Amino acid sequence: MKKLPFAALLLLFCLPTIAGRIVTDTVKSNILSADVPCNVYLPDGFGKDKGQKYPVIYLLHGLSDDYRAWRDKGQMQTVVDELISSGECLPVVIIMPNAGGADIHNIWNGYFNMPGWSYEDFFFQEFLPAMEKKYQAVGDKEHRAVMGLSMGGGGSTVYCQRHPDMFSSCYAMSPWLDNQSNNVGPGDKKDKLYLVCEAVKAHSALRFVEQADDATKEKLRTVKWFFDCGDDDFLFDQSVRMHQLMRNARIHDELRVRNGVHNWEYWHVALRMALPFASRNFGR
Repeated sequence: MKKLPFAALLLLFCLPTIAGRIVTDTVKSNILSADVPCNVYLPDGFGKDKGQKYPVIYLLHGLSDDYRAWRDKGQMQTVVDELISSGECLPVVIIMPNAGGADIHNIWNGYFNMPGWSYEDFFFQEFLPAMEKKYQAVGDKEHRAVMGLSMGGGGSTVYCQRHPDMFSSCYAMSPWLDNQSNNVGPGDKKDKLYLVCEAVKAHSALRFVEQADDATKEKLRTVKWFFDCGDDDFLFDQSVRMHQLMRNARIHDELRVRNGVHNWEYWHVALRMALPFASRNFGR
């Protein structure tokens, strides 16, 4: 085995590592009558050139988590810094909104409109415009992506289905795409878990593709789709079904099945694939 010269090894270890930062912000919402927090990843050098514009990724958390989950459990900053340093990901602003909390029976969870919680209206009418104005976003479909895990994977998918003119790509990790089980949510209509389960059922991503007309299918073809689910994940069948429906509708998508379950170990690896996927599809 040929040894590298000491100078070459020294150069290898001295290569600069790009380090971004995460800031916490708040959007005052008239729609939700609340101050809604979020975390925002800012790439190295952000703010030095006020004229520079950045592509944006919306990174959505799952049920019972909140805007801090990707930072604290997913170690997303380390992943993003490494991918930008290696050139696999463009310098990008990543916005992690808040749509939930641990007390799923008493705290609102969900990315869709439901009685008392018009989150989708908030996201598109208040949150997205405020964030992109403040954080120097390019601000068009070609430079905006959405991705997420579980409930956030379903939210990402439905957002792209309902707003295909807004996003260039969708990467759904272990996505919750439909709710056909009567046992997922309790029958008490005041219970927040019941309401989010009903909302997922009402916004079924699977049914959306099944019922799409030709004009809708054509719009869906303008989005790049990626579904990523573990072979032992309890939501596995939904990703497989989505892939079948997309193929039948002649809407190109990618499906990846890896060894894994519904946990952060799986999603941490998924993020390393999701960010380059979004980057490759910016500007196309």
